[in-house]
Amino acid sequence: MLTLVEKVLFIVAAAASLYLGYLGFRKVYLVIRRGQPDAGDKNIVKRTLEAAWNWIALAPTWRVRFWPDVFHAMIAWGFMFYFLVNFGDVLQGYLPHFAFLGQGVIGTVYRFLADIFSVSVITGMLYFLIRRFIYRSKALTYRSNVFLLPKVAAGGIRRDSLIVGGFILLHVGFRFIGESFALAQAGTTGEIVGFQPFAGLVSLLWRGMTPGALDVARHAAWWIALGLILAFVPYFPYTKHFHLIMSGINFLTRPVRTSLGTLQPINFEDESLEQMGAARVEQLPWKNILDGYACIMCNRCQDVCPAYLTGKELSPSALEVNKRYYLNDHLTMLAAGQPAPDSLIDCCTSVSALWACTACGACVEVCPVGNEPMFDLLYMRRNEVLMESAFPRQLQTAFKGMERNGNPWNLSKRERMAWTKSLEAEGIHIPTVDEKPDFEILWWVGCAAAYDARAQATARAFAKVLTHAGVNFAVLGELEQCTGDSARRAGNEALYYQLASANVEVLNEVKPPRIVVTCPHCYHTLGKEYYQFGGNYNVVHHTQLIAELIADGRLDPLHGSDGKLTYHDPCYLGRMNGIYDAPRSVLQNLDGNFVEMASSRNLSFCCGAGGAQMWKEEEHGSATVYNTRYEQATATGASTIAVACPFCLTMLTDASKQADQGVVVKDIVELIAERIV
Repeated sequence: MLTLVEKVLFIVAAAASLYLGYLGFRKVYLVIRRGQPDAGDKNIVKRTLEAAWNWIALAPTWRVRFWPDVFHAMIAWGFMFYFLVNFGDVLQGYLPHFAFLGQGVIGTVYRFLADIFSVSVITGMLYFLIRRFIYRSKALTYRSNVFLLPKVAAGGIRRDSLIVGGFILLHVGFRFIGESFALAQAGTTGEIVGFQPFAGLVSLLWRGMTPGALDVARHAAWWIALGLILAFVPYFPYTKHFHLIMSGINFLTRPVRTSLGTLQPINFEDESLEQMGAARVEQLPWKNILDGYACIMCNRCQDVCPAYLTGKELSPSALEVNKRYYLNDHLTMLAAGQPAPDSLIDCCTSVSALWACTACGACVEVCPVGNEPMFDLLYMRRNEVLMESAFPRQLQTAFKGMERNGNPWNLSKRERMAWTKSLEAEGIHIPTVDEKPDFEILWWVGCAAAYDARAQATARAFAKVLTHAGVNFAVLGELEQCTGDSARRAGNEALYYQLASANVEVLNEVKPPRIVVTCPHCYHTLGKEYYQFGGNYNVVHHTQLIAELIADGRLDPLHGSDGKLTYHDPCYLGRMNGIYDAPRSVLQNLDGNFVEMASSRNLSFCCGAGGAQMWKEEEHGSATVYNTRYEQATATGASTIAVACPFCLTMLTDASKQADQGVVVKDIVELIAERIV
């Protein structure tokens, strides 16, 4: 199809485009590789298959925003197919009378699909351009109190979106028009071009054109369609369209964790260690730097962030977008190995936003491209606490308490078993491991159940259930201390290391066959993070154990209804560790009128206590997280809110008291204890 001159010109243009594109891609690669290494994973085959599925099937995308998901799929799948289309078009341009993939069934199907996907991409792109520029969807905006880089605040995302959208429309549009010219030309030359219904309809417009005019038009469309790619390649690494490639790489390189929220430890035995946490962008793990390039700027993480939804300054989306623009603005400098001139707090977020995060994992769960903004914030907290000693003053009491007395309430270790005194009066004895070394289950009581008056009621209820079911259990007593979860989420990794190391030493000496906990944070830390310190334990949540006891016939709670009952999924039980069914199966045995909240299971809204928020005041916003969650619960009409976490119990009980609507908040085990004979 192309003349000799055109062939030479295209080769020269392609070479220049690829060279300039290589320079940009190489800079991005060098910047990403400056990040801290992750733990790695040897199972590359499984990892590759999972990444391919997530990338091709868009598996993480189909969670919220159904219609935008549909139109996005129309574009994404079309563009994936266009890798093949563009390759075929180049070959057909260089080889006279060549039909890519032949003129048989395969070639016919290929040309039919190319026609369908062309219209699919154009339709999807028009939808998103209308959504952003005409309809001006609020889902794509940020509140005025969210920190944005000047370029972002000045409309950088809209400009980038317009450039990318225009490129896609013109590239695919001219390729589609070119095929319509080819179809019209085939009517005069007898060339076989296959069944292309949409291009065939458009070709009817060109019936009056001469063969020569059609040939010129076809050449022009070919050059514009493919020339746009050559012009776009050097710019590609700087655009949001970069996510098309980087999302696949993100899925492939995402660390394999024991839980959604598992953090990598700091090696405090490394004498060369100079930096703890991330102060500047290049000090983040390299996967988190890659996140900025994979970000699609869809704001879905913002839609589910409890801090953002209650008016705080935090937007996980803005964090990633700011990161992308900052990296682009300093790409040459960072690629050359120079330090970033600004701290992450100065270029990506604010101090208030940093400490507003509840570490609930909702942003990680919902991201369609595998980004993890929560981890950026937690690594930044490490720097603030360990390097700068800059953190909310309210956390100081919790830190001192964990360090001196092994609990964030800063109460005496000797009081850890005080909650059992009332049980002794009822004839229920809580044995320690010293008293009963042949125990089958170690009950990790937890700091809340030991020291918090409201959570102690949960502990006493669980003790009654265990005793009633004849479970052979024991507790550590004064040997137990805080797991350190709050310290770790607050950025005090040194304190967490101290607590975890001591706890692992005790547990490894005790060698528990099984551990049961009433706190999801203890469940997560003991079962999913202590392996980093040599502690590998079989840990179950108390709702799981209760479900087992009921299934085995060792528990038979009396049925009865106390009105509508709803259940709040704790973040560290549900979203972090996928335990949704056990609590619900227990509640179903109560024969109550159970109703789900609108935000439940993996999309559950946080109670507001996670990420060490339990020990500090909420950052300023338009509402409190715990009151917002309480309102979501009462919107179901439930008179009882069941929980499975002492932190959730405290937060929702406080909200219930403030609302004074007569709504009861109880741990699931309390509901069971009330119904056992």
